[in-house]
Amino acid sequence: MSKRLKKNKNDNINQKSFFFEDYIETNKKTKSSQKNNFFQDRIYILFFLFFSLIFIFSIRIIHVSLNKIELFNEENALKNFYLMRRDIVDRNGILISRNIKSYHAAINPKLINNKENFLIKLRLNFPEISTEDIERKLNKGKYFYLKKRISQNDKEKLWKLGEKAIIFEPFQSRIYTHGNLFSHIIGQVDYDNYGISGVEKFFDDELKNQKLIHEPLELTLDSNIQHIVSKELLKGLNTFNATGGGALIMNVENGEILSLVSLPDFDINIRAAVKDKNYINKITKGVYELGSIFKTFTIALALENDIVKPRTVINNIPRSIKCSGHTISDIKDFPKDLSVEDILIRSSNIGTLMIARKIGEEKYKKFIEETGLLKNPQIQLEEVGNPITFDWNKCKLETVSYGHGITTTPLQAATIYGALANGGKMIKPNLIKQENDKILKRIISEKTSKSITKILRKVVTEKEGTAHLADKNGYYVGGKTGTSQNYKDKSQNLNTFISIFPSQKPKYVLLVMLENPKVAKDLIYDYRGVKIKAFRNEAGWNSVYLAGKIIKKIGPILAINNKDFNNQYVVEKTN
Repeated sequence: MSKRLKKNKNDNINQKSFFFEDYIETNKKTKSSQKNNFFQDRIYILFFLFFSLIFIFSIRIIHVSLNKIELFNEENALKNFYLMRRDIVDRNGILISRNIKSYHAAINPKLINNKENFLIKLRLNFPEISTEDIERKLNKGKYFYLKKRISQNDKEKLWKLGEKAIIFEPFQSRIYTHGNLFSHIIGQVDYDNYGISGVEKFFDDELKNQKLIHEPLELTLDSNIQHIVSKELLKGLNTFNATGGGALIMNVENGEILSLVSLPDFDINIRAAVKDKNYINKITKGVYELGSIFKTFTIALALENDIVKPRTVINNIPRSIKCSGHTISDIKDFPKDLSVEDILIRSSNIGTLMIARKIGEEKYKKFIEETGLLKNPQIQLEEVGNPITFDWNKCKLETVSYGHGITTTPLQAATIYGALANGGKMIKPNLIKQENDKILKRIISEKTSKSITKILRKVVTEKEGTAHLADKNGYYVGGKTGTSQNYKDKSQNLNTFISIFPSQKPKYVLLVMLENPKVAKDLIYDYRGVKIKAFRNEAGWNSVYLAGKIIKKIGPILAINNKDFNNQYVVEKTN
């Protein structure tokens, strides 16, 4: 019995062990199942994230494809560029001046890792910069400018150095697309974009008007004509070894200035002070005795007051006249009897003087007052001259009649010629397109205007005229020469020619002047079909010669741009 009990006991023990082992095996299976489920969950999460990313990118691609892509270009950049000044363009919309984004190059010494290497890079790429000065500034450890107003080329060179110490400071810069061409008209702005000269200063408020910022300021100037005039005038300065010169083309009907050139000029993109007086605007600011061009005013005034007719003969014209202790004479010998028109054609001082005496001082004073000859010229520039005032003492009437002892600016003289040619209506010189035409007053009648333009035409065509070299076929040029001399220094002289064309119905006035020209000994002239050399240093041999060349080149442009001008040529040729 005891054996049986032991056996049962052992069976119980074994049975217990069996159940224990079964529990363990079952527990193992449960943990494995849980682990598999955990891995599956992670896969589901990753798949969900991956699918979400694909979905997001798909939506973005669809969105981008359905919307207009704004690529980076100059036009888009300008949209985000806050302009401080308006553009300036010529009468044909050609750009003259514009604000652009520019840079100063500065250096922060604290960001330099290797000073010696930095200086070597600068020396190799910018040999014009003093590395000694740069090193001295680096040692101070303060922020400083390496170069101001750097060019795009310099910016790229500095950027390629790979130095984080070089800082590019953006600012707005005013650029002038034609450099020297409009230097005496457009002017400049300072570093803060305030106009300091020329059109930039005169129209400073208008150019900064944000309401009009995208509307350019349109000038009356023509870039093509300006280029031709400037080129020919520069050639003239070299040919006649002149120290300076100027030229002006103006519409006699409305005062619009198509070209205004003064030489020497300068590049207005280079911000530098110009202190040499030879660089002034000779057309608007220069004040001169313009000589015999005043004879035209005297003759016109006599005709207007019915004192003489063009064919009226002035008898017994002496070779010289004593006036207030001074002797006045003609350079050339003229016949004793000359008609009024011959006096102007031949340019006789004494003949003009005698006519002035018939006019009288009071009427001449009134003419000068009405025309503003002794006042500042009216134009949209601050660079204007102040003619010298004088007293009407003894002999003043006589000397003023032929242009001695009275000063004015070339602009004022050309404006009066425009009035003499357009029917007698005084006009205001104008640089801005679409401004209202301003007729100031009438200084002579249409009848007198027609008479004077016919005489001016004969100054060019007649054998005894002083301006034959301006007679270009098809342009019907008329005009008057003026040669004046500095009486303190006879080596200095001014030769001027003011022309109008076409003379039958004048449309334009052209003034050409040369300061201190010399005889062009090597120049061969075609003078009335004969090849000759110049033998006198007078306006007829240099300023007239240049005017003829200018008119021949700009005439076709003017004819194309102006139907009335072109039709006038056709009418005259058919007649």
